[in-house]
Amino acid sequence: MDQTQPPLSNSLEKVIIFCDFDGPIVDVSDRYYETYRHALMQTQTFYQSHGQALYITPLTKEQFWQFKKDRVSDIEIAMRSGLEEEEISFFLDFVRNIVNHPLLLKKDKLQTGVNWALALLHSKGAKLVLVTLRCNDQVEEILNNYGLKRLFSGIYGSQDYNAAYQNNSAMKTQLLKQAIADFGKENAYMIGDTEADILAAQDRGIPVVGLTCGIRSQGYLQQFKPNEIYPDLLYTAHHLSVKSHRI
Repeated sequence: MDQTQPPLSNSLEKVIIFCDFDGPIVDVSDRYYETYRHALMQTQTFYQSHGQALYITPLTKEQFWQFKKDRVSDIEIAMRSGLEEEEISFFLDFVRNIVNHPLLLKKDKLQTGVNWALALLHSKGAKLVLVTLRCNDQVEEILNNYGLKRLFSGIYGSQDYNAAYQNNSAMKTQLLKQAIADFGKENAYMIGDTEADILAAQDRGIPVVGLTCGIRSQGYLQQFKPNEIYPDLLYTAHHLSVKSHRI
């Protein structure tokens, strides 16, 4: 086992946890699905108003979210919904334009057990640092609404409102690099739910835990060889607080 990986014991006082926001902490599935549905309906309305009938077949939320978890492209999702050629471009542009609309952002919610998970990690002495492609103002608003901001020692977010939806791996790597420069990498590791988190951690040489509660499936995450794959942050927090082996 790589000797650079941090020991995990009942005390996490020397452990730094760099954690993603969307997926591990916040469930964005309702927002993404409503964005898809609204963009699909608006695409149909636009073309029908120009004399072109569109026969669309909206995916169920379960179908849509499974496609997202398996990294099926938005183009393929649009095609499976009945769109073709230029209709797909219209649909994709509409998605990008509305995915951060305030009314849709209100559909984001905390993942089950996150309050307990963060409280447990914090009580064990772990230093919690958010590294996210979400914009800082969105992150801080949610954390303040739930009274969680005090638990974090740092927030490293994007200035690009579209970065989170695009899941930009290079940008995630740069943000993690900045966080490591401030907090160090000894006894540190990353928790995330996408390939961007895994690739960023691997690029920086720290162990990474992939979570399946977010926007990627276990099968998809396994392709990138994270150190561990767990179901959610609460499971991870309990595991880290009671085990004394290395990831």
